Amino acid sequence: MIEKLPSPVVNPDSAPYWNAAREGKLLVRKCRACGEFHFMPRYLCPKCWSHDLDWVEATGKGVVHSFSIVRRAPAAAFGDRVPYVVALIDLEEGPRMMANVVGEGALDTRIGDEVRVVFEDRGDGARIPQFVRGA
Repeated sequence: MIEKLPSPVVNPDSAPYWNAAREGKLLVRKCRACGEFHFMPRYLCPKCWSHDLDWVEATGKGVVHSFSIVRRAPAAAFGDRVPYVVALIDLEEGPRMMANVVGEGALDTRIGDEVRVVFEDRGDGARIPQFVRGA
């Protein structure tokens, strides 16, 4: 039996992010007070603690900061995906996010690789940002 992959857990702070992902858009927060971009979605700026934040569409381009190849599935739902790449991606806008590197050549991922966002369908309209090599 193949288990269904988990869908995102949406809360009031992350709802705009996940709604945009459903439309194939990657959003990050930008503080109006200090200009800092940040990720994960939250209601306060992690730099200056202001709550005066905007949602900004990111370019979806970034660079691999670090990565790991997962060779043992953490749950049965991921069993048919191993081996797969989990990476820290430095977005062009500045924030760092964790996501999978997917697609052709994913297992050849190296630090410094340019990547771009793609969206993986998780059913019921939910989409998860992932990255592919090459910008």
